Amino acid sequence: MGQIKLEKVTKSFGDVEVIPPLDLTIGEGEFTVFVGPSGCGKSTLLRLIAGLEDISSGQITIDGQDATNVPPAKRRLAMVFQSYALYPHMSVRKNIAFPLRMAKLDQAEQDKRVEQAASVLNLTDYLDRRPGQLSGGQRQRVAIGRAIVREPAAFLFDEPLSNLDAALRVGMRLEISELHKRLATTMIYVTHDQVEAMTMADKIVVLRAGHIEQVGSPLELYRTPRNLFVAGFIGSPKMNHIDGAEAAKHSAKTIGVRPEHIDVVDGEGVWQGTVGVAEHLGSDTFFHIHGTGIAETLTVRATGEVDFRHGDRIGLVPRADQIHRFDDQGLRMP
Repeated sequence: MGQIKLEKVTKSFGDVEVIPPLDLTIGEGEFTVFVGPSGCGKSTLLRLIAGLEDISSGQITIDGQDATNVPPAKRRLAMVFQSYALYPHMSVRKNIAFPLRMAKLDQAEQDKRVEQAASVLNLTDYLDRRPGQLSGGQRQRVAIGRAIVREPAAFLFDEPLSNLDAALRVGMRLEISELHKRLATTMIYVTHDQVEAMTMADKIVVLRAGHIEQVGSPLELYRTPRNLFVAGFIGSPKMNHIDGAEAAKHSAKTIGVRPEHIDVVDGEGVWQGTVGVAEHLGSDTFFHIHGTGIAETLTVRATGEVDFRHGDRIGLVPRADQIHRFDDQGLRMP
């Protein structure tokens, strides 16, 4: 259960088409992440699937059944928002049970489902507290618990971690990934954070201006980006793009080299440059290199032991088997 299929789906607001004709299949049990810059249409697409926005044309099917005109409450989907949307005057128990009360399930079934969800989410000790007595991460778990008790065909997450601090985001990222493995239920997750996409997804859908730029596993997108946009968006720090004579040596309009695929040498390299900023992060160091003659700035990722400083002149050696070539349309070349 949980396959979702979009066929020629479009969405317009007035005369503005924000989702051009789009086809996408999300497989049963997949963790699919919609990723892209702000305004790319990822949240709108999620809301179309949820039924919170009407599509302008096309068809949405859930488990083979046409859901295009089915109201949100009857689509067997559960949505988790970034704002938690908890009732502050209710206990955690009552917040989690709320959709079950609305569905008029008997009290014994409500209690059973709430206890099961609380156990899965490590909330058992907090069931009698109110949201204001919880941390941000705990409140987000309550919101997820409220979705779990509905036993949906799929979970929809709309940037659920964006209100959390960095440490909590990492912890919740792991918790949601582990939850997916335990429940084996389809999950669609919207984020602008490509690190979340890379670490959580079975399949990533990269969006730009409502168009799907590429669909694939995290490693597929990392290793074989279809175009310059995907190449620059997936990977942290982003891929270096080089034009001009250096790209022409490789019979390309643009070449791309990831920061981790450029080796730093003390002396002559294929390229030379001057260290501008060195970001020492412990296990890694990011060097921002100027004066190479091939790009305004090159970013290089090295191990933490490499200890060049601002103003040092260094050599750079790109790994020949890791150079990506793109044509004058920005498309990947063989």
